Amino acid sequence: MSTALFATVRGPVLRHVGAPTVVFVLLGTGLVLATVLSLATGATDVGFADLWRFLTGRTEQMGAQTRLVIEAIRLPRTALALLVGAGLGLAGALMQGLFRNPLADPAVVGVTSGAATAAVAAIVLGDGVLAPLAALLGQEYLPTLAFAGGLLNTALLYFFATRGQRTSTATLVLAGIAVGAFAAALTGILIFLADDNQLRDITFWSLGSLGGATAARVLSVAPFVLAAIIACPFLARGLDAMALGDAVAFHMGVDVQRVKKVVILSVAAAAGATVAVTGSIGFVGIVVPHVLRLAGGASHRFLLPASALGGALLLVTADMFARTVVAPAELPLGIITALIGAPVFLSMLLRRRPWEIAP
Repeated sequence: MSTALFATVRGPVLRHVGAPTVVFVLLGTGLVLATVLSLATGATDVGFADLWRFLTGRTEQMGAQTRLVIEAIRLPRTALALLVGAGLGLAGALMQGLFRNPLADPAVVGVTSGAATAAVAAIVLGDGVLAPLAALLGQEYLPTLAFAGGLLNTALLYFFATRGQRTSTATLVLAGIAVGAFAAALTGILIFLADDNQLRDITFWSLGSLGGATAARVLSVAPFVLAAIIACPFLARGLDAMALGDAVAFHMGVDVQRVKKVVILSVAAAAGATVAVTGSIGFVGIVVPHVLRLAGGASHRFLLPASALGGALLLVTADMFARTVVAPAELPLGIITALIGAPVFLSMLLRRRPWEIAP
């Protein structure tokens, strides 16, 4: 279809069905295609015929190796990419709505810094004082400690920002800077104490990866991300009203304090669980809500679910590139998302001023 014809058709279509509907259809279609391609491509290619047999339950007609690749490697990894991407995209949209700032992300409430400090402590002290805990938790040792660190940091920030049952977003940001700096200092001390092998593990964790995805890890992340998604319909109206200011939202009948609490808990749960199992993956929570806000509008009834779909689509696509560009090796996922996200973010800043794309 030529550009002129597309431009002629696009206007009437958007006026008839609405931009949000078009965006949802495009996101849904893209996500299905990306999921199928993710299951089929990798260091060992899987034919679409075998993939169709697997999806339709005719696994007896497949080779044992192909079935193993899909069941044990591709399926858990793709499912984890969907959940992590949805969690990061949704967390970014929630944070931007809460702070009315297009640059807000889960790091503001301390999830990332707390998880990073706990993860580094788990790596460095895993053979020492934390050895009994490492033996008890096994493969879930690092994700569990990272998740606990993210939640602990978030609880600490919430304590500092809450006075008389009222949570100040300004104090939350300032406390986030201070607590984040303290967490970074602790991380620096732990890195100083680490040996060469531990430094290598810390570096790879900080760059983010879906390697080592298992069904157990998918099940450990799913409840937190799904809980945040379920909360979205109850938060959309409040966040739309709070875009006009807390006082205006209060007079519109919104329980501002309750909305803030649920948003912070949802972000801590979704982002904390995802960072715990994948490491630090940047730009998803910032770029995805930006793009969707420009494409379909700033209403959180649209933006929150769309950000979950968009984050899932971005991460599944990025993970495909991460494990195929230098196959059989694998690039850290955080590098791919930064390579995609940074140019998109800069191009948006060049096209429009930051306050013009704020919610």
